[in-house]
Amino acid sequence: MRSVIIPGRQMMQSRIFVRMVAMTCVFGGSLLLGMGTLFAADKAPVGKAEVTKGPKATIKTKFGDMDIVFFPEKAPKHVENFMTLAKSGFYNGTIFHRVIPGFMIQGGDPNTKDLNKPETYGQGGPSQRLKAEFNDIPHRRGILSMARTSDPNSAGSQFFIVVKDSNFLDGQYTVFGEVVKGMEVADKIVSLPRNSHDLPTDRAEMTVVVVE
Repeated sequence: MRSVIIPGRQMMQSRIFVRMVAMTCVFGGSLLLGMGTLFAADKAPVGKAEVTKGPKATIKTKFGDMDIVFFPEKAPKHVENFMTLAKSGFYNGTIFHRVIPGFMIQGGDPNTKDLNKPETYGQGGPSQRLKAEFNDIPHRRGILSMARTSDPNSAGSQFFIVVKDSNFLDGQYTVFGEVVKGMEVADKIVSLPRNSHDLPTDRAEMTVVVVE
């Protein structure tokens, strides 16, 4: 079992049924996949113009670049952690190792640099762990959020980019940034052919450049 997780399909199926039966039910970490009637994937992110003054980085891939703006006022330790790792070259050569259409792309695991050990993908990270900094920013399309284990205070380096509004994650995963340009790149990556573990068959390597 992978040590760094975000919700899986089986939980999604059962919880979608609950949502359809009782709209007052609160989703706790389930995966909603392809439910356009529940979440509007294409609506413009709220307040994007207001956050473009924050710290920035660019995630470069062979599919194109994604420009990121961070939210240090909402998740200061997560932003600091990501920036420190990026400046050290930690993320360079890692891949987006988990892609789920209608949901998100996940990356940032140093284990993914080793082409010969795909069974370890999703289990790696730095030695330090972050305390949760849950905040009021919703998991809308384009949001950058931190992956973790079942322990809320276990985030390390792995992150995910939401490709479709996923508000059921709100208050359970730490939002610390947002893609302000290049979401078409995330759409390309999430649409790559993948195996039974949601690992793309075409390596989507990244280089992360901090914009000072």
